[in-house]
Amino acid sequence: MRQIAEEIVSREGGYVNDPDDPGGATNFGVTLGTLVGLGMDLTGDGRVTEADVRALSREQAVAIFLEHYFRRPGIGGLPEPLQASVFDMYVNAGTHAVRILQRLLGQMGVPVAVDGRIGPKTLAAAARAYAAAPAHMVDAYGIARRNYYLALADQRPASRKYARTRDGGKGGWIRRAETFMAPRYHLSDAEFRARVASWA
Repeated sequence: MRQIAEEIVSREGGYVNDPDDPGGATNFGVTLGTLVGLGMDLTGDGRVTEADVRALSREQAVAIFLEHYFRRPGIGGLPEPLQASVFDMYVNAGTHAVRILQRLLGQMGVPVAVDGRIGPKTLAAAARAYAAAPAHMVDAYGIARRNYYLALADQRPASRKYARTRDGGKGGWIRRAETFMAPRYHLSDAEFRARVASWA
């Protein structure tokens, strides 16, 4: 999973502090809230602030993702082909990544509690669902991710810039979700523009 973590860091980019991003100050995809939670005072001044976000190294970000966004949530227990997409989504959306999977499992006939935690029941249900549809489940999760992003942008106009570019094309959120699904399930430019036509 190190390669996936390094790809996530590359995709997330360097330091940003976008007022429209609820995550606030972020570097390599690691938020100030994450550093506060981990007590990572990188500047040694006795506080965890935006200065520590700026001081975060690429390697430290990779290590945080592997430990706190892959190993501890239990993503490594999921069917191997699903792990990369769920891991990437966990970095981007926290426990919503697991809730998306849990809702998908229910739609596939193996319902579990939608609680954002990967426990024995979710692991067992994921294994059953994957065994029943090994050629489709990764794509189904990717589509569910894309739908989550689109629904979020429907509800929160300030987030639309993450889903749609200024020229009306697919934004970073949509391209990110489609990275983890087969090309035949990507929205065409016309389909995407039709889907977001109601956005001002």
